[in-house]
Amino acid sequence: MRYATELPLQVRTQEYIRIPMADGTELAARLWLPATAEQTPVPAILEYIPYRRRDSTRTRDDILHAWIAGHGYACLRVDLRGSGDSSGVLTDEYLQSELDDGVVVIDWIARQPWCSGRVGMIGISWGGFNGLQIAALRPPALKAVVSVCSTDDRFADDVHHMGGCLLGDNLSWASTMFAYNSLPPDPALVGDNWRALWMQRLEGSGLWLGEWLRHQRRDAYWQHGSICEDWDAVQCPVMAVSGWADGYSNAVFRLLANLRVPRLGLIGPWSHKYPHQGVPGPAIGFLQECLRWWDQWLKDHDTGIMQEPMLRAWMQDSVPPTTSYAERPGRWVGEPNWPSMNITEQAYWLRSPGELQTSPEPPQGITKASEIQSPLSVGLFAGKWCSYAATPDLPHDQREEDGGALVFTSAPLEQPLEILGAVIIELTLSANRPVAMVAARLSDVRPNDEATRVTYGLLNLTHRNGSAMPQPLQPGHRYQVRIKLNDVGQGFPAGHRLRLSLSTSYWPLAWPPPQPVRLSIETSSSRMLLPVREPRAHDARIGFEPAEGAPAQRPERHTEAHHNWRVIRDLANDESTLEVINDEGTIYLPEIDLALQRKALEWYSYRGSDFNSVRGETLWERGLSRGDWAIRTLTRTILTSTPTHFLLHAQLDAFEHERRVFANTWSQEIERDLV
Repeated sequence: MRYATELPLQVRTQEYIRIPMADGTELAARLWLPATAEQTPVPAILEYIPYRRRDSTRTRDDILHAWIAGHGYACLRVDLRGSGDSSGVLTDEYLQSELDDGVVVIDWIARQPWCSGRVGMIGISWGGFNGLQIAALRPPALKAVVSVCSTDDRFADDVHHMGGCLLGDNLSWASTMFAYNSLPPDPALVGDNWRALWMQRLEGSGLWLGEWLRHQRRDAYWQHGSICEDWDAVQCPVMAVSGWADGYSNAVFRLLANLRVPRLGLIGPWSHKYPHQGVPGPAIGFLQECLRWWDQWLKDHDTGIMQEPMLRAWMQDSVPPTTSYAERPGRWVGEPNWPSMNITEQAYWLRSPGELQTSPEPPQGITKASEIQSPLSVGLFAGKWCSYAATPDLPHDQREEDGGALVFTSAPLEQPLEILGAVIIELTLSANRPVAMVAARLSDVRPNDEATRVTYGLLNLTHRNGSAMPQPLQPGHRYQVRIKLNDVGQGFPAGHRLRLSLSTSYWPLAWPPPQPVRLSIETSSSRMLLPVREPRAHDARIGFEPAEGAPAQRPERHTEAHHNWRVIRDLANDESTLEVINDEGTIYLPEIDLALQRKALEWYSYRGSDFNSVRGETLWERGLSRGDWAIRTLTRTILTSTPTHFLLHAQLDAFEHERRVFANTWSQEIERDLV
């Protein structure tokens, strides 16, 4: 990234602004303001998230918001109620109170003397979510949104569930917020009241995982905040952004297809990061694109951005399988609309034994059913549902996974093949249990037999007709089901083969069914549908400026970071464990004289073929210190299951120096609901 040492406008920063809510709660904000804004008011850009603007996101915020402010906008980073230096208690994600507070914040911003009265929202992940959700409430001053790595559907396409299956990231994400919510505001800003505010959080935030586990189907809990429930509620322009390694790329396609406002989609090779800091690369000049967007909708300047293709996406080249990429080779492609008339459907039919045959109609001949009952080991090399590229969290060579799956492989491709959009798997199958799942993976098989996972999808078969009213399977009964794999842009060279792999478990990416399941696949009526896109001449005209941002003071590193994923096979005890190490070490922020410690460990294990042995455990340690002030928190969560229940145990300990000042434990038993 290039750091712009000179910006068009001088920028001044206000470290701590308090925005009052009607109930007396005050939200903490940090402001970047063009020096001339009080004489010549400017539009404002809001990022509204719970990740501690004072310390945790400080460097990232300076790079982004100071750059935008230096190009003529007031930028604000606001902590949600109960997070960072805001007062109150945060008890769950995307609560109505959060959205209502956001509306108040936008109105407050629009009335400031330095603001022109027009406001935009930008955010990645949580901030991308609530940008869409607040847009659906239509605050008058909100004129445009940039939503990065977000979703329109909180049940079907978020960190909690996929295809009706419970995701392992549900536990991981709950543990992240459990740790964040254990931290106090900064005494240097809020004064002696910091300890009282801290105790309110420790006592009141609660264990979010228990609440999430009590909603295992698409009910009102998940419908709240899902803008797909009413697309027309969003009335301002939306730029939707994600990356192929991110967990939220599907939402970009749905937003383009269903919103009725001016909209653009951008998908690169990136993980869960802003594209100007995107990994895997190439990173792009995303802030320049944001500036074109804001100038178009907040300043009425025709920047030409709406003459770009509605969808700009990175068409990935074939690469060998590995768990981390610095760069993903490929090229930019564009589609004027989505769904696109340039996408054609190509069918590959499943044939026994283990063949994929391409033809418009089912190949002739007699084929018998193929059966699969996967070991719990399938999934140990699946990577993370949502990659952060901070650890080796991408899927490894799929050959080890394919040993426990039913695989169908094509002949070597005679011509290069490119796909853009969703791969669909249509299966005719039966199961021997009332609750079952199927995981489907499409891999690029190289001439040396290395297999790189391209995309995948999950389906809890009790959700085959929808997730609002799941229905148990009748063992032995034949069903026709449709599995949508994650949208993707991918090229397959001539000489490579396509491989479809089907398994009955995918642990720990997804929690397995209550009992081992055997599926019977009727191959004669089962197929894979590919969204084929031919290269187009105008693709060569699509490109972006180099990544750029404002300079930011870098933290000083006091202890080293350590990141790793380790698969441990204990053959003596027939136990396998995926260990995730995400140790950020200790850093020091000289600007605010604050040291931060963050360490997260996760373990996902099972024994033999015992489905009752699966266990997820997380341990987080967070610390803050300045001079003679030091706090530390420990949070631990353990999730196990029986055929009928999820068993949840958690504990929270908080310390001032080495004196424990708070402790709590939770133990909950939650009935399984066809999961």
